Amino acid sequence: MAKAKFERTKPHVNIGTIGHVDHGKTTLTAAITKYFGDFKGYDQIDNAPEEKARGITISTTHVEYETPTRHYAHVDCPGHADYVKNMITGAAQMDGAILVVNAADGPMPQTREHILLGRQVGIPFMVVYLNKVDQVDDEELLELVEMEVRELLSSYEYPGDDIPIVKGSALAALEGRDKEIGEDSIRALMAAVDEYIPTPERAVDLPFLMPIEDVFSISGRGTVVTGRVERGAVNVGDELEIVGIRPTKKTICTGVEMFRKLLDRGEAGDNIGALLRGIDRDGVERGQVLA
Repeated sequence: MAKAKFERTKPHVNIGTIGHVDHGKTTLTAAITKYFGDFKGYDQIDNAPEEKARGITISTTHVEYETPTRHYAHVDCPGHADYVKNMITGAAQMDGAILVVNAADGPMPQTREHILLGRQVGIPFMVVYLNKVDQVDDEELLELVEMEVRELLSSYEYPGDDIPIVKGSALAALEGRDKEIGEDSIRALMAAVDEYIPTPERAVDLPFLMPIEDVFSISGRGTVVTGRVERGAVNVGDELEIVGIRPTKKTICTGVEMFRKLLDRGEAGDNIGALLRGIDRDGVERGQVLA
């Protein structure tokens, strides 16, 4: 199957879901793709093999979707304490985050942990989705949880009083029922994300730099390295260097992909895979930098 070409028509923003285990991050991610992207089911997003046994998300999954004004790349972040290291590599790529809190539980230990991590890895903006509101009958309790979330955000130097909080049920949205707390809440959430999380200034004009996050080989094509372009741009045919950890190597970029679509170039802010000529799978490792 020939790959589609990626059309760069809207500003591109990287966001992700964070929050306590089982509060509904993956369900919310699936619900957003239902209304704004190519629908991905819960199982497709929750698809890392090692976590199936435990039913908790371990590795980060990328999905894409669009609102009328923007193109989003969305990371569904690990919700489990053991996998904080993944969150650090996954979360460092976010321009903003959706914090998912179960309205019935309120903020839990990992809610706090993820807000702290967000502060430490530099996630500049957060929007809150108060999930599972259909499990709370008492309106006052809901207000209490909202206050608690705002105070928690403020305690980590996020503007708790100003952060948009959207109430709803991701499951209702995913199953297409209770439109008010279902679909409407997802649309309200994305409107809040569009408005509250600013489009980042990308450093496209600086020299190209991309920390390598993963390496794999494609039979018959060569070695692909993936990561987020931190600054500058890379064009197909560019001569590049692989720097750090080992002696510097020269190579040529023979292809650029994002979301399994081909690009002529990758720009600052894009999560891309770059195909490298003349480099074998063992010749490059995570932590090196493509420049």
